[in-house]
Amino acid sequence: MTTAPSAGAAGAGYDRLRPRRSCLAVPGSNPRFLEKAQTLPADQVFLDLEDACAPLAKEGARHQIVDALNNGDWKGKTRVVRVNDWTTHWTYRDVITVVEGAGPNLDCIMLPKVQDATQVRALDMLLTQIEKTMGLDVGRIGIEAQIENARGLVNVDEIAAASPRLETIVFGPADFMASINMKSLVVGEQPPGYPADAYHYILMRILMAARTHDLQAIDGPYLQIKNVDGFREVAGRAAALGFDGKWVLHPGQVEAANEVFSPSQEDYDHAELILDAYAYFTSEEGGKKGSAMLGDEMIDEASRKMALVIAGKGRAAGMRRTSKFEPPAG
Repeated sequence: MTTAPSAGAAGAGYDRLRPRRSCLAVPGSNPRFLEKAQTLPADQVFLDLEDACAPLAKEGARHQIVDALNNGDWKGKTRVVRVNDWTTHWTYRDVITVVEGAGPNLDCIMLPKVQDATQVRALDMLLTQIEKTMGLDVGRIGIEAQIENARGLVNVDEIAAASPRLETIVFGPADFMASINMKSLVVGEQPPGYPADAYHYILMRILMAARTHDLQAIDGPYLQIKNVDGFREVAGRAAALGFDGKWVLHPGQVEAANEVFSPSQEDYDHAELILDAYAYFTSEEGGKKGSAMLGDEMIDEASRKMALVIAGKGRAAGMRRTSKFEPPAG
């Protein structure tokens, strides 16, 4: 049974559907990487306090992240900080330091290793208290929930419904592979001996939960950072299913992710033509038709819905049309 968000939860009314084709991971303890990330064309940058940050470096990294958020040039990027998970003793201080120090310049908190909805609601409550204390807009800061083990996947529907702050459900493949004893040491690649796609169920399970609650679905990292062809293949699998983007760990993966998770120019143009044509044919001028022909293709309301998805992705990517709908003569 799905548990409703707590009464104190906030976040409704904010636009949660941001471009996230490429989600760049940046160690919060590395000033050079923090600076470099600002120059890369990633849709989202998440400054990491978890796995990319050694235990002895975490406290200092919090303050480096605050400084980078407040003084860096992140124009055009979604700004996210991944804190440590609730089973550690670092989480609450991660959130307090970062949000109190840089709340106006922060878009989301990413919570790793989410196993049930109570963990998301706890973060929601803490964010609300900080926002009220600091005079920030209550509910503006979003939450990204990362699914990294079997329990999290089993509870993903409840997790996706846990808070109106939620923006994405993120697949964390490395920890997930370990949690189910998958026979592979190469994160993102298929395990030897299995003739099908070992990740299909996992990705579809996350995608269904995300779409049920109007959230975005993000695929996790591909660790062979110099194998761009391999990255494209794995990213293409997630994009084909309907995922919105993928983590990138290296500048060389950014362009590939942006390309894979954007429609082709041909598909984008066609989607816009369908929308224009359907709007015309359903109008008084166009004959108030429920379906019509666009060239050799019949279009209807279902076509419009499919076209909206492709057109939306193209617009978010900044694509421009190269064709125009012309109503039929006479």
